[in-house]
Amino acid sequence: VATSVKAIQMLKDAGFKVNCHIMPGLPGSSAARDIKMFKELFSNPNFQPDWLKIYPCVVVPGSALENIWRNKKFKPYTDKQMISLLAKIKPIIPEYVRVTRLYRDIPSNSILAGPKISNLREYVQREMHKNGLKCRCIRCREIKDFIVDPKNLELHIQRYEASDGLEYFLSFDDIKQNKICSLLRLRFPSNFFKKAGCAKHFLPELNNCAIIRELHTYGLQIPVSERGELAVQHLGLGRKLLTEAESLSRDAGFSHIAVISGVGARDYYKKFGYQLKSTYMIKKLVLGF
Repeated sequence: VATSVKAIQMLKDAGFKVNCHIMPGLPGSSAARDIKMFKELFSNPNFQPDWLKIYPCVVVPGSALENIWRNKKFKPYTDKQMISLLAKIKPIIPEYVRVTRLYRDIPSNSILAGPKISNLREYVQREMHKNGLKCRCIRCREIKDFIVDPKNLELHIQRYEASDGLEYFLSFDDIKQNKICSLLRLRFPSNFFKKAGCAKHFLPELNNCAIIRELHTYGLQIPVSERGELAVQHLGLGRKLLTEAESLSRDAGFSHIAVISGVGARDYYKKFGYQLKSTYMIKKLVLGF
C-alpha cells in the first residue's frame, strides 16, 4: 500500500491522470467492507484517483481462487448482490472521477462463479433509479450530443487535498441538464508545500510549476471550420478554463504553469503562450502588476 501511495503521488506530481483498479467481492471481504473500501479511496488524500475501473471478483478456470471456491472456502457475490452493492457505491464517487469501466470483459462461459452480467452498468443504473439515487461521476454526466445553451453554463471549481498536494477540479456545467461540458485538472504538486515552496521537483523542468493534468471538452467532435451555434466544441471553454487555471496558479505564487500534453495537442497550447520544454508545454506566469 505504501508503495502504491508513493507511486500515485509521483504520477500526479508529474502531471499524469491516475486510474485505479478496484475489485469488490475478494475473499475475506463483505458488502460492508467493500463500501468502507470505496469510502476510504475518496476520503483518504493518499489515494483520490481521477479515473476508476471496477472489476467484480469472479472465479475463472485455472486460477488459485478456483481451488478455494471448489473447497467451499469462498462464496462470490451473485449478480443480484453485486448490483445492489454497486448501486450503493456509485453515489459515493465524487464529481471529479470518471468510472471508465464497471466490468471486466470475460465471456460468461469462462466464469465458474460470481457476477456474469456483462452490461452491469445498465442494471446498476436501474437499481439506483428505483431507489432515487444518482451517480455524479463524469461518465454519467457527459454532455455527449445534448444541445447546449451557453446561457446555462456555469464555471464550478472544486478544491481538495490529494497526495500531499492540492487539486483544483474546474468544470463548465450545464446547470439545467446537470451535464458536464468541459473540465480541467490543476495540481499544486507536493514539493510546493515543502520548505515554503522551495523544495525541488524530482523533474527539474517542473520546478515552481503548477501542473494541468487534463483539459477536455465533451460533446460532438466538430471540425474547427464548422462552428455549430449550440455545439459544446468551439465555445472557447478550454481557453476559459486555461485562463482560470493560470490565475489560480499565479495567485498561489507559481512562476510557471505546465501542461502534460500529447504531440497532437501542442499547437493548441502554443496559441496561448506555452512552449515545449522537455516533454511538457510550459508558460511563464507574470506575477504581480
